[in-house]
Amino acid sequence: MATIAVTGHMDLADEAVGPVRAALRDLLTALPLDTLVGRSCLARGADTLFAEEVLALGGRLSAIIPSLDYREAVVQPADLANFDVLREAAAEVVVMPYEHAGRAAYEAANRELLQGADRLMAIWDGSAPTGRGGGTADTVAAARAAGLTVDVVWPPGALRSGT
Repeated sequence: MATIAVTGHMDLADEAVGPVRAALRDLLTALPLDTLVGRSCLARGADTLFAEEVLALGGRLSAIIPSLDYREAVVQPADLANFDVLREAAAEVVVMPYEHAGRAAYEAANRELLQGADRLMAIWDGSAPTGRGGGTADTVAAARAAGLTVDVVWPPGALRSGT
């Protein structure tokens, strides 16, 4: 079984979506698709693109939800329908035992995400940690410290919104 976790930016610019999706598909199709399991927190942006590609390729999706109130507190109204579709499509859903979304919940979700993963795909521009914990750079550092292979996905021309 190939268990691949994902981390990445939530604020991908619209013009980055196509190149990031193509790069993810290229990496994923190089893996044994018959045993592919993708682990995602289903956040907007990178997590969602990864989850959609795993499912499109016939893989199994494992969703890690950071807190009991994550959907209501964090998922933007425009993203609710897609979040619900992906959560429903997941073969496994793990909801972390935190009442409220926040740093502790995100850090715990990222630890759970990496637990048992064979590698991490990071849709990441290489930016440093923000100091808030639970972010992309923190997850990449944790994966590398655990000895996981990290595939950084940041195709030429990829941008974050507002940059």
